Amino acid sequence: MQWGMKNRLSRIFDPVSKKTVMLAVDHGYFQGPTTGLRDLGKAVAPLLPYADSLMITRGALRNWISPEMNKPIVLRVSGGQSILKELSNEVLTTSIQEAIRLNASAVTCSIYVGGEFEKESLANLAKLVDLGEEYGITVLAVTAVGKEMERDARYLGLASRIAVELGAHMVKTYYCKDFEQIVEACGNVPVLIAGGKKIDEKDALLMARNAVDAGAKGVDMGRNVFQSDNPAGMIKAVRAVVHDKAAVEQAYQVYKEGKK
Repeated sequence: MQWGMKNRLSRIFDPVSKKTVMLAVDHGYFQGPTTGLRDLGKAVAPLLPYADSLMITRGALRNWISPEMNKPIVLRVSGGQSILKELSNEVLTTSIQEAIRLNASAVTCSIYVGGEFEKESLANLAKLVDLGEEYGITVLAVTAVGKEMERDARYLGLASRIAVELGAHMVKTYYCKDFEQIVEACGNVPVLIAGGKKIDEKDALLMARNAVDAGAKGVDMGRNVFQSDNPAGMIKAVRAVVHDKAAVEQAYQVYKEGKK
């Protein structure tokens, strides 16, 4: 990996813990004005001080985020479908030159292993990795599996390993039982967990704790933060788990204290 890539990658991870709390707010690219992000700027502003990096689309970045913001950007560059259609039918929607103009530290696209358009999504990732290598931009692969497949170590491990084999510099996948097998399958490539749908705050913190204990290099959470009844307290609690090695109960108290 060239120096510029290593430098961009290092921005995403905390220099002490070597882990990251990534805030995902790219949901609008297929969900539209989802709950918690109708006013994206208002939702994100109080959370940014506690995020190590921000996953976002170029349109949202331009419209709602101040250019004075100095958090590393992980730019969503795939799309072309909505929740009304087949989710796996994506294309690359943003050029690598645009990512550079927006000062992105990384670009990201989804792969749908077992989905109807599996091959096309894998080709998107391969093309993006080639472009990233050419211009010195790191690539995060977001894994999804077909609707008939369980989100377990077998299938998530399959998707994650394919992403690594295609050259991804980071992998984002779901937490599951035997998660350490997924981490092992990815070798030296950092694995982050997706927060997924909104669940109880304590359950989300437990998921983060278990994932980090199993070798995850951090979390990329969205709905479990911005849809919480205390978003700022929740992201602080997640930071306590990821960076401070806090136990679930300790982190949960951080979340509850913020509510007061």
